[in-house]
Formats: sequence, C-alpha cells, structure tokens
Amino acid sequence: MTNPAPIDDVAIGGEVIRLGQFLKFAGLLDSGGNVKEAIIDGLVAVNGEVDRRRGRQLQLGDIVSFDGRRVRVCP
Repeated sequence: MTNPAPIDDVAIGGEVIRLGQFLKFAGLLDSGGNVKEAIIDGLVAVNGEVDRRRGRQLQLGDIVSFDGRRVRVCP
C-alpha cells in the first residue's frame, strides 16, 4: 500500500473559490486551457472524488488532488 501525498495548504484569502481558479492559484496548472483539459479528462479530484465542473465552488477545508499532489483550501 502506498502512502498518500502530503497535503499542502493554500490560503485563498476568502471563503470560496471556483475549482478552475484554484488549480491556477495553487500552481497546479498554469493556464485556463490546461485547467479545462485536466478537469474534462477526469484528472482532478475534490475530496477524493473526480469532479468535472470547472465552476465548482470549493469551500474551506476541501482537498484538491491532481498529478500526485494534494492541496487544501485554507482561509
């Protein structure tokens, strides 16, 4: 059994942020085109479940996974 990746905290300066915005803000992806492609291809998970909605509203404490990295939404 493999150990899960450590979780990095990323402060968003508020209470909610859209998934597409967060992926760029957290440095997981560098462009809107890459974000759209990764989400459509099912490569992004929120709280352990694949989510294909760029506009999904993330809440504080949500954990986003992509490409072996895990990042938590923080205030």
